[in-house]
Amino acid sequence: MSGVQTVTVTEGDADMRLDRWFKQHYPALAFGRLQKLVRTGQVRVDGKRAKTSQRLEPGQQVRVPPMDDAVAAGPRKKPGSISAEDAAFVRSLVIYKDKDILVVNKPAGLAVQGGTRTEKHLDGLLDGLADKSGERPRLVHRLDRDTSGVMMLARSREAAARLGQSFKSKETRKLYWAITAGVPDPREGEISMALGKAGGKGQERVVADPEHGKSAITWYKVIDTAGNRAALVALWPRTGRTHQLRAHMAALGAPIVGDGKYGGKDAFLTGAEFPKQVHLHAREIDLPGAGTRVAAALPEHLRKTLDLLGLDDTDLGEDPFEEWEPPKPRRRK
Repeated sequence: MSGVQTVTVTEGDADMRLDRWFKQHYPALAFGRLQKLVRTGQVRVDGKRAKTSQRLEPGQQVRVPPMDDAVAAGPRKKPGSISAEDAAFVRSLVIYKDKDILVVNKPAGLAVQGGTRTEKHLDGLLDGLADKSGERPRLVHRLDRDTSGVMMLARSREAAARLGQSFKSKETRKLYWAITAGVPDPREGEISMALGKAGGKGQERVVADPEHGKSAITWYKVIDTAGNRAALVALWPRTGRTHQLRAHMAALGAPIVGDGKYGGKDAFLTGAEFPKQVHLHAREIDLPGAGTRVAAALPEHLRKTLDLLGLDDTDLGEDPFEEWEPPKPRRRK
C-alpha cells in the first residue's frame, strides 16, 4: 500500500479534467473507486475538496490518497508496445537528452495528446522512448498540433514535478519564430490581451475577454520583413495560454501565415507556391537549472516560405531578447 502523495500538475496536463488526469497517471484506478475517493474528500486539489469534472491548472497540487501498489505505480508499459516503425520515428525526433530530460523536435501536424478522431499522437508514441526499466517519459507542456518545434519530456515522475514547477515559476523560457502576413506595428513590443475560450465542441478558440479572461502577455520583435507583405518575428510568451501567440498576432493585425482559424483569409499569402500550413515554430527552450538552451531546426514548410520571401534568418542564432526591454504595452480589448 502506498502512502499519501502530493503531485504537482504540469504544463502538459493544463486544462485537463481531474478524472482524465487520474486515468492518465493511474490507469489501474477504477472510475468508481475514484468517484468514491473524490466524494469522501480523500482527493483534494490545493487542499480543497474537488470534483471529477474540475479542470486542472499547472502548478496545482493534487492530493493522491493511499492506494494499492499496483495502482499507485502508474503506467509502466514495456518497450515495444508500439510498432518498430513508430518507435524509430519518435526516436528520430530526439534532439537532446540527459538523465532527467528528453527534448524532441515535434513536427507540425502531430498532435501531442489523443482526442476525437486523433489516432496518432506524441503521447501514444512515448513507449518508443521508454528506458531499460520500461518507464516512459512524461509530457510536461504542450504545443498545438499545427505548431512545430521543441518539446521537453520528463524521464521520471520526480523530474516531471520539478519541470512543472519550473514552467510555473517562469524559469523555463520558450522562444518561437513565426512568419506573419503583414508586418506588426510597431515592430517590437509587448501585447497584453486577456483571453477567454469561446465556441462549441470542435469549434473552440480563444478570444479577447477583458472581463473574465486570463491574463496573457507576449513579447515580440520583428527580425526581417518582405516589404509590407510579411515579416519574420521572434515571440516570447510571458504567459502560457492556449493559442496565445496565434490570437495575439491576429489582434495586432499581422496573423501568423497559414492560421486561418485566427487570421481568416488574411493569413494566407497570395501564390500557390506558398505552403498553407501554420508558420509557427517553437525554436528554443531553456533547460531549468542547466544553463543550456536547446534549439530545434526549422520545418520544411517554414524554410520554404523564408526562401520564397527572401527573409533573412541569419541573426536568429542569437537571443533577440537579450538585454531588451519592451516598449510600453499595447493593451488590446
